[in-house]
Amino acid sequence: MRPEVRRYPNLERLGLAAASLVVDLAEASLRKRGRFTLVLSGGTTPRVLYERLAGPPFSERMPWGKTYLFWGDERCVAPDHPHSNFGMAYQALLSKVPLPAANVYRIPGEVLPPEAAAVHYEERLREFFHARRSSGGSQAFPVFDLLLLGLGPDGHTASLFPGDSALEERQRWVRAVEVSPTSPQVPRITLTLPVINSALNVLLLVSGPGKEKVLEAILSDREQAALTYPAARVKPAGPLFWLIDEERTR
Repeated sequence: MRPEVRRYPNLERLGLAAASLVVDLAEASLRKRGRFTLVLSGGTTPRVLYERLAGPPFSERMPWGKTYLFWGDERCVAPDHPHSNFGMAYQALLSKVPLPAANVYRIPGEVLPPEAAAVHYEERLREFFHARRSSGGSQAFPVFDLLLLGLGPDGHTASLFPGDSALEERQRWVRAVEVSPTSPQVPRITLTLPVINSALNVLLLVSGPGKEKVLEAILSDREQAALTYPAARVKPAGPLFWLIDEERTR
């Protein structure tokens, strides 16, 4: 399925459009499956989306009691650390909406070593989705209703970086990334590509300088770009939306 590319004149317009799309998908998921599973992303661009979701009219439409939050990646820091993806989402969204605490499945970035945190998070996901570990044969992956992603200047998405072995993972749901080539340079925990591509909907938010070349390469020839940029490997079976802030993505 070809991605749907939507361009906006600035980050504020992108945030509003993204919030509207998230709420629409939440309402549709509630009607079809009785719940909404949403995977959050870190970074400046998603923060604008979270702030919009935290206020009217979007906060009033969201089915918070039936919404379950997860994270696509996390820095190996405490949840109250300035670099924590969970911490950012808590400040911008979770602390302002009536979301049950039991519905929040954060990645335990403070657990060391990072590999232990990855194993712990995968076990929590398996409990939620009632999925046992496979002893062989085909591997089943969790199916999230909506997964949010960003794009780095090097083409990384979540914490899947060019050349890292986690990018080639085909069995595990969660991997530790010991070395991060981008700031902050701390170990990270990330969902793997098969999990990302199993999502029913993927929303990729793009804003910030230094990304125009990567974005153009991915949108013009995804197959060729996939040889270099991890974000080009995002190919879910369902819709893939690229929301682009044209003002800042230069």
